[in-house]
Amino acid sequence: MSMETPDDFAAPPDEGVNRNLNGQKLGRKGRDTRARIIAAANALVSQDSDIPVTLSAVARKSGLGMTSLYLYFNDLTELLLAVLEPVMEEAEAYLKLIRLRWPDEELADHCRAFAAAYYAFWQENSRILHLRNSLADQNDQRMLQQCVSGAEALIGPLVEQMNGNLQHPQSPNFALAVMLVTGIERAASIRTDIALPGLLVDRMILAPDRFLHPAARLLELGIRDARAGFGSNQPSLPLPPTPLRYSSTPLI
Repeated sequence: MSMETPDDFAAPPDEGVNRNLNGQKLGRKGRDTRARIIAAANALVSQDSDIPVTLSAVARKSGLGMTSLYLYFNDLTELLLAVLEPVMEEAEAYLKLIRLRWPDEELADHCRAFAAAYYAFWQENSRILHLRNSLADQNDQRMLQQCVSGAEALIGPLVEQMNGNLQHPQSPNFALAVMLVTGIERAASIRTDIALPGLLVDRMILAPDRFLHPAARLLELGIRDARAGFGSNQPSLPLPPTPLRYSSTPLI
């Protein structure tokens, strides 16, 4: 096993943070240290290893003491949210596709392009995204909010693709958009779950196109139905007596 040095985790300094948690203004060294911590956390999340992602593990990997980490991050969630910031910027690759109006005659092609871009995003960032979802399932409120924000960024443009009104979140179009986004994310999550193949008898279930084409087709059908006004006059179903909790456990 190769030995890693702190320099292996050097990263461009984060110019957006000006002070540490003690309120001290960050100079070049402070920004470099913060960036080193984030880079080490990212490396730890990304590696093929059973090493748990903890602050102490990040400290060891970055070659820094715990005192240094607590100068910049209150806890692990805060650090992982910093790791997620540039990751979520990559979401622009699929968001920019759905923000453009998809003509009816080209809808199938646009849905396939969007699904491919969304799945590529998950494939590239699967480890941190799975960790995010796992923490959200454990009722980590900050990670849960991060998940919600990511979904909302997609739900809004999808509602507009359906000719829906963003000012009416109780509308059938909004509900349909939520269901489609939930299903597409679940499919991407299952497709990129590194532990799942060992639990399946049929390994071909995780073939690259297993969920990609059906997801694109469901997206196309949902948009077409919404544009045609299907369900616009349907009454809302009553809510169950107990709110259902989302779980990241794949249901196959």
